[in-house]
Amino acid sequence: MSEREVRAFRVLFVTAAIWNMIGAGFGYFNTAFTFAQFFGRELTDPLVLAIYKGAWGTTLMYFLGYLIVAKNPVKHSGVVIVGGIGKVAFALKLLQLHLEGLAGPVVYVVVVGDFIFAAWFLWYFYRLYRTGESIL
Repeated sequence: MSEREVRAFRVLFVTAAIWNMIGAGFGYFNTAFTFAQFFGRELTDPLVLAIYKGAWGTTLMYFLGYLIVAKNPVKHSGVVIVGGIGKVAFALKLLQLHLEGLAGPVVYVVVVGDFIFAAWFLWYFYRLYRTGESIL
């Protein structure tokens, strides 16, 4: 992979880290507010609060993960595999919840954003493959 591509992927993964930090800033550090924005109801059940906050905690951890990938995009592709799967799964679940009437349209911010990152991650893997880099 050329140095130019490596630099471009560094920018991608710093951007992904910032995206995750923005989400975690709301979801982890202001959990009840984010839940109310997404689902149009108050978060009163302590078990649901713990689970929902934990899910956003994963988002917060991927902030760090994508920063690690940005340091050396060729070396840390495993983080991108798991993170990409998580982005697609989370986006699909939010889309399903919206289509079932359980989540408001604000979830489309996350759905569209995560699908865009997933597409860029696919491009990253394509470029790793085409340039003969090891994917794992």
